[in-house]
Amino acid sequence: MTCRENARRVRHHWPMILWLWLLWILLWGSVGPVVLVGGLLVAVAVVGSFSLPPILPGAVPRPLAIGRLLIGLLKDLVGSGVTVAWQVLRYGGKTSTAIVEVPLHVDSDLLITAVAELTTIAPGTLVVEIDRRRQRLYVHTLPVRDDTDIDRRRKAVQTLERRVARAVGRGRRTGSSGDDASGAVGDLGYSADPGYSTGPESSDHPDQGGSTP
Repeated sequence: MTCRENARRVRHHWPMILWLWLLWILLWGSVGPVVLVGGLLVAVAVVGSFSLPPILPGAVPRPLAIGRLLIGLLKDLVGSGVTVAWQVLRYGGKTSTAIVEVPLHVDSDLLITAVAELTTIAPGTLVVEIDRRRQRLYVHTLPVRDDTDIDRRRKAVQTLERRVARAVGRGRRTGSSGDDASGAVGDLGYSADPGYSTGPESSDHPDQGGSTP
């Protein structure tokens, strides 16, 4: 295999390289320069040496979109942390909570998992179920006082979903609804599908608000 073919394989498998790199850091339990550089070299060597299927076919990393994703995530972490701390100090165990159903627009196992993980790491939110068939997340969130808070949380998760999809945006092949034909959402094609309502809807898991028992 030529060097050019190896380079092409590495470029097409960057999500796998990132995952192997993070796994290496976790196993070593350190973020020292030797661990960081060594882990990256090992991940690149593994992907370049073995024939692995692409995790996200056609994915193209977008540095600006990735930067926006990280900045937005940092703001959410700080804001959510302050909100949760205030609720605990003021209301304690009587803080009102709800399980919110969130319709998703992406149709990729990896992207749905990424959205669920990034949602869960924010204080005050926890993904309790993923309905893969119906493309739904069920998010336990606090505080929730009324329907406005439920809608706000639902839109926050969908905004995160849009940022994730744009960070690993694929080709511009879009259908009539504007969604990317391969399942990821294009930069200019992200629009709410009529089938995804942001208002209350009947389902097996309706939004539930109320105080924690």
